[in-house]
Amino acid sequence: MSTVEGDLLHTVEAGSISASRRFWGRAALWLSAAWFIASFVLQGVHELGWTEWGFTNWRPVLYAYFLWAAVLCVTRVVIYGEAGKKALFVLPAALFVVSMVVFPLLFALWIGFSDWNLASSAGRRFNGLDNVRRMIADPFYANALLNMILYSLAIVVEYAIAFGLALLLNQEIIARKFWRVTFLVPLMLSPVAVSWMVGKSMLETRFGPIARMARWLGWENPSFFGDPLTARLSIMIMDAWTFIPFMMIMLLAGLQALSREVLEAAEVDGATKWQRFWQVIFPLMLPVSVTAVMIRIIFKLKLADIIITVTSGGPGGATDSVTSFIYREYRDRSNVGYGTLLALVYLVIIVVGMTGLMKISDRIVKRMTGRL
Repeated sequence: MSTVEGDLLHTVEAGSISASRRFWGRAALWLSAAWFIASFVLQGVHELGWTEWGFTNWRPVLYAYFLWAAVLCVTRVVIYGEAGKKALFVLPAALFVVSMVVFPLLFALWIGFSDWNLASSAGRRFNGLDNVRRMIADPFYANALLNMILYSLAIVVEYAIAFGLALLLNQEIIARKFWRVTFLVPLMLSPVAVSWMVGKSMLETRFGPIARMARWLGWENPSFFGDPLTARLSIMIMDAWTFIPFMMIMLLAGLQALSREVLEAAEVDGATKWQRFWQVIFPLMLPVSVTAVMIRIIFKLKLADIIITVTSGGPGGATDSVTSFIYREYRDRSNVGYGTLLALVYLVIIVVGMTGLMKISDRIVKRMTGRL
């Protein structure tokens, strides 16, 4: 034990901690952990109907977790002294993440294997793998997954348009600042506002200005959301119009950060504009491009606002995304158990898919930038 400035600062080294202090610290930690685990297991078997012993709800389990978390933080200092104080900078945040992320996921997994329809008075009951079998045989969910693949592939076209706009706005053109602000306007709008402004108004079959123009051009009965293919394309266009400015501004920032010396050296060496773009600008922009595309994919995987507002998944589920399908499973059918399982499966698909894409993109970036 050492003191500094009249016992104002106390530093407890691990070697100076007595054996009895360590024993009681570990005992308190193990007792709190045992109570938390026991309450969790007891409530779990009670919810499954295996025993009548249990709590009316999960609140006592939450209190047991808070008790264990508090004891864990205190005993770090009791057992390890100064080293335990260092752990307190991270441990409360980690425990908060567990309580806000891990527990809800576990509870969602619990609900996912249950039959719980809010429209029924029977309440929630465990139904094993019934929801899994229903998901496998559900053609509408399979169609929603296929739509998400098609919607995600449209990002290639969005990226090309965004890159072209970024290259244009990076040049010394007339009213460049005005055009930059103008192209950013769609990004400032809410997807719901875009849905009403474009989908419900401009594309309205009878009186919408775009429908009138289509009739003037020879399309007798323009219906942008009556045919499955046309409806998908219309959803893609509205979503792209909203989010292309996002990729454009990221790519524009990357272009402005490029070294002028490298571009001037390529020009001095006699490289054409196309050669400068394909062999210099594009490889140097790959890290920014990958970041922009990855973030765009994340936004695309959450696509729901426009679909719910404009088509409600129609016609016949043709435009459904997974998110909009799950939303309608909750709202229209009140099927909490099945909808939760679909959301968990979709989460696993997103995590696995994004991890694979990140690894592949990292290899491509390293390979192409290594040639420079």
